[in-house]
Amino acid sequence: MSETVTKQPESGAEAVSVRELDVLEQLLKPEVQSSLNTLVENLPKLAEMVTLLTKVYDVATTVANDKVLVNDMIHGAGDFIMPVVDKAKGLAAAAVEAGDRAQADATTTIGLFGVLKMLKDPQVQATLRFAQSFLTVLSERKNNAN
Repeated sequence: MSETVTKQPESGAEAVSVRELDVLEQLLKPEVQSSLNTLVENLPKLAEMVTLLTKVYDVATTVANDKVLVNDMIHGAGDFIMPVVDKAKGLAAAAVEAGDRAQADATTTIGLFGVLKMLKDPQVQATLRFAQSFLTVLSERKNNAN
């Protein structure tokens, strides 16, 4: 059986010199030199970016730590979102109620005169106008795509 013997540096000075040699070997590689040249050429841009990122970080930290601002933003978003949520809940409740009514009236049939009577309803008229406009828009988009 073969054993690999690894030599541990015996003093701190030897460890430093080994690390220095590793760094020098890395610096002699062409790809490392190319990368360093690119970094040096772009240092002004990098410095500008670091400055900008530092400012952004400072602003974000200030905003995140400002409890009053965070609470105001939460309440402001709530004031904006709550009417939409309430409207969505109302529409969902109306849809559920309409579904229940439709199932309760499932045994009755709607005849031709019933349909004609429903066509006079303003809500039905508005819905039909919307459906017609929606289908027209879809048709126009389909024709434009071809």
